[in-house]
Amino acid sequence: MDAAEFRKRGKEMVDYVADYLEKIEKRQVFPDVEPGYLRPLIAQCAPQDPESFEDVFKDIEKIIMPGVTHWHSPYFFAYFPAASSFPALLADMLCGGIGCVGFSWAASPACTELETVMLDWLGKMVNLPEEFLAGKDGKGGGVIQGSASEATLIALLAARTKTIRQVQSEKPELTEAEIMGRLVAYASDQAHSSVERAALIGAVKIKNVPSDDTFSVCGSALKKVLDEDKAAGLIPFFFCATLGTTPCCSFDKLLELGPICNKENIWMHIDAAYAGSAFICPEFRHLLNGVEFADSFNFNPHKWLLVNFDCSAMWVKKRSDLIGAFKLEPLYLQHHHQESGLVTDYRHIRLSHQFEHLVLQDERFEICAKVVLGLVCFRLKGSNELNEALLKSINDAKKIHLVPCHLREKFVLRFAICSRTVESTHIKFAWQHISQLATDLLKTWVQNHHQQ
Repeated sequence: MDAAEFRKRGKEMVDYVADYLEKIEKRQVFPDVEPGYLRPLIAQCAPQDPESFEDVFKDIEKIIMPGVTHWHSPYFFAYFPAASSFPALLADMLCGGIGCVGFSWAASPACTELETVMLDWLGKMVNLPEEFLAGKDGKGGGVIQGSASEATLIALLAARTKTIRQVQSEKPELTEAEIMGRLVAYASDQAHSSVERAALIGAVKIKNVPSDDTFSVCGSALKKVLDEDKAAGLIPFFFCATLGTTPCCSFDKLLELGPICNKENIWMHIDAAYAGSAFICPEFRHLLNGVEFADSFNFNPHKWLLVNFDCSAMWVKKRSDLIGAFKLEPLYLQHHHQESGLVTDYRHIRLSHQFEHLVLQDERFEICAKVVLGLVCFRLKGSNELNEALLKSINDAKKIHLVPCHLREKFVLRFAICSRTVESTHIKFAWQHISQLATDLLKTWVQNHHQQ
């Protein structure tokens, strides 16, 4: 493909994507395929001779689209919002066209400097303390990660390195292996599984801190666990606080947890993957109060902020903690500036409350957690099996798409406002659909129980 054909085919692809997004509401939100559907539709080996672009293009609708879950459909209420926008798509095109690999300032100065400045912008938008910003002479700063999972792992590894060095300076007789065996990380029992995975990769113990009735971790719960572990000779070194948990968008109590972590010299990382974008709104910024106690903070602009996946923004108070933990500079990556210190729409909310109001009007249902930032956790009053059956009915019908969670012992349905194109009509349709399926299910349920 030469430049002339690229211009032609590029315009065709832009038209296809624009049509796809404009008409996405007409597509079935969840695919009607079985595992392995794709393999029989394509050749078993790569072709010896190339196909024409027209034939390849036809395969998008013929082979790919039948297996696509349409995350940007206004009937997609599962997982979390995956934001997208036409400006972001154009930016991806430019990024791919330039094709820089910006692993250092010298590899492409614009990449590093734009990232640094832009993350200062974003940090100011959520009113982060000055310590987290790079500025002209700041010690902190932001960096883009691929996901919040990566950010948590990076923070944990940096905390591990920092703690090992501190302990060895105080007790030089201890080996690194001996210290590693005593390190303990902590997170809420509602935290994302990636926190536990980070500890697994980091080869350290991790313990869940019990959450309260609002599914939040409070200071007393953390202190109790810390006291027990210190008495047993363990070394607490890392705590991951969650702002907007995956199951029900609960918030750990930073103002209680932060002072404890600071006093105990524990690295506090804040995972605000889902909820962080909302802090741009002044009316939700209070949910971030206590961030001043944290060592690192992360949220995902690719949720809500109309930025394509993947873009996860992470800030640290002391970027030297990260650089020091991972610094390994072969000669070919070194440059003479590296030691200079110089380089380094929220309608979702209203619509979720509309859905909550509809649920509360039906006495058959219950709300299972406080509705926060576009997420409603609800269920039929009754057994877990009943709710599992309801979810299966909803997703089997393929009109809308939901996913579940567990809140304590309860099987709960999550209704997340995901697509930027969701309107009130979609919410009403979704509720009417759920309500009718519940009616049908309950009739069958009652009949079966009478027969038994």
